[in-house]
Amino acid sequence: MKFISVGAGSLVSSERIVSAAAPDSAPLKRLVQDAKEEGSAIDLCQGKKCRSVLILDNGMVVLSSFGMDVIEKKLSEEQS
Repeated sequence: MKFISVGAGSLVSSERIVSAAAPDSAPLKRLVQDAKEEGSAIDLCQGKKCRSVLILDNGMVVLSSFGMDVIEKKLSEEQS
């Protein structure tokens, strides 16, 4: 199992990531709000602005202060 750093000294299994997106669109904002209400959101921003949202295969939503460019680079490095 391989992990990538997603901020706040935290790691996420790259194999469990289904999708990664910027949190700017209305559908993603609703998804994040619903996940927070259901208790299925993990906020790793530590008070910083949320710059990416990771959706895991088990339905958990991970909020990261790392930008999409950083997440994309980490995922592509991990796959090669």
